[in-house]
Amino acid sequence: MTRAVDDVTGEAHAPPQRRRHGESLAAWAWSLVRLDFVGVAFGALFFCLSLTPSLMPREWTLAGLIGGINAAIGYGIGVLAGRVFRALFLNHRPWWPPSAKVLGGLKAATVVASIGASALMLIPAAAWQRQIAAIMGIEGPATLGYLRALAVALIVGGVLVGAARIVKDAIKFLARLMIRRWDINDEVAMFIGTAIVVVLVITLVNGVLFRGFVAGASAVFQPKNDITRPGISEPVEAQRSGSAESFAAWDTLGFQGRNFVASGPRAAELSSLNGRPAKEPIRIYAGLESADSLEGRVAVLLSELQRTKAFDRKVLVIIPTTGTGWVDPVAARSIEAMYNGDTALVAMQYSYLPSWISFVADHEKSLQAGKAVIDAIHQRWQQWPAESRPMLMLYGESLGSMSGQGAFGYLPDVVDMDFSSVLWVGPPNASPLWKALTVRRDPGTPEVQPRYDNGRTVRFAQAASSAEIASVAALPWRGTRVLFLQHASDAVVWWSPDLLFDEPDWLKEPAGLDRSASMRWFPIVTFWQVSADLTNSGGSAGSSPIGHGHNYGDSQLDGWVAVASPPGWTHTDTDRTRRWLEKVMAAGGPEFQ
Repeated sequence: MTRAVDDVTGEAHAPPQRRRHGESLAAWAWSLVRLDFVGVAFGALFFCLSLTPSLMPREWTLAGLIGGINAAIGYGIGVLAGRVFRALFLNHRPWWPPSAKVLGGLKAATVVASIGASALMLIPAAAWQRQIAAIMGIEGPATLGYLRALAVALIVGGVLVGAARIVKDAIKFLARLMIRRWDINDEVAMFIGTAIVVVLVITLVNGVLFRGFVAGASAVFQPKNDITRPGISEPVEAQRSGSAESFAAWDTLGFQGRNFVASGPRAAELSSLNGRPAKEPIRIYAGLESADSLEGRVAVLLSELQRTKAFDRKVLVIIPTTGTGWVDPVAARSIEAMYNGDTALVAMQYSYLPSWISFVADHEKSLQAGKAVIDAIHQRWQQWPAESRPMLMLYGESLGSMSGQGAFGYLPDVVDMDFSSVLWVGPPNASPLWKALTVRRDPGTPEVQPRYDNGRTVRFAQAASSAEIASVAALPWRGTRVLFLQHASDAVVWWSPDLLFDEPDWLKEPAGLDRSASMRWFPIVTFWQVSADLTNSGGSAGSSPIGHGHNYGDSQLDGWVAVASPPGWTHTDTDRTRRWLEKVMAAGGPEFQ
């Protein structure tokens, strides 16, 4: 007869001889919520740590979700630690286990203290959230309302612990089955049972669930790619893809492509802004349906460049897009205003999924698309006479930044390809070139604003203010200019799986301009905190306030001024353009919705 082991004391006891089916089911259901009191203490500790500050302010629902996940992880660690401690230090002591009365008192005291500490921790937690919100100029949560996070955490943590116990019971069931049928040793049976369940779970998550998630996301977002936003109509200007003369038909451009080519300033608006006659800006775009393959879409772009005479313009900007094919309207308008429409902007869609799903599902696709577009356009650009071809520039935001970096093995490649200006905004932490430059930064410079090769070619700015970006660009800067804009509070820039067990330099160093100095690194906990910040960082139309998180707003104008200002450009020109951008954004046209 096998003997069961109590989760709390580790003491073996004989199971009841017979139970009716209803009683067994009820006992199993109760076992899913019956908790180990050492695990409860660890779970409460992890929950309390999860309430400490991170990059972005969190509402009580998100705080409860992350707190519940961390509490469940802490509970599991506590259960394991308790069992190891009992096995090594307690089980052979004459006074262990204590009497049922003493043990019951210990359990009760642990549970009461854990709940009390968790509830009390919500008071400074709400204050920390208000502190972060104040840094970003928004209103923080009230303390009383924030207490609701504990209820959410209890539900989430309970569900996760219950799910873990179902997996554990499945392992035990398989082990008992093998013991009965083949008389296998208990330890071997448990090992085989564990291996089988782990393989099944991994297969389920990585195979069935992941593929189902991607298929579900495609079913949700693909139909949106086929619609057109209200207020957006087919352009009549021949200088834009989707027009009657275009090789890229209007209905093939996708949701974001149609937004891009149909919006933005026209020549008359730019003439009024700058006080002199402007050219009609060229906007070229290829959607997923513009051709059947990546090569075909690139060929469409090259044909559009030829048709619109883009190589006769002063500036040619290649724009690898985000996952949905989005191009930041502020960045596009900024460079067009600076050069009074003497520009050609070129972009191509490679997915209709949001960037975070594209990154998880297949971020290699973004790197391949960026390299294909950049290499093809650069090769065609080189064929033009050097004295008459446009300045070649590169822009990318978020996953578009990562996509653009896929074309370069290392920094000298950017210089060798004769790019005059490169502006990369909010690069994901996994971006290859950004990562290499940050790791190899000049000694003594912080990770949040590194310096590489004393800023000869590439520079980094926290983008917290116009003055900060201007100061980065103030020192002499000749040849190719590469600028990274990144917020200290941008989770897209700082999230990495390494956060699980490795404290990053940006948390060891003094806090960046818009990060709380109270933020600390804790193993496992900080990873989940910053993961939550990813969902809360927003974008230019997201939930974070302008100038913080992943919302770079009109700081991209300052970025363009830093790397690509036209001859004779002044602070007055920048201020005039900024007021125009602010007015357009405040009007809330279709491109900003």
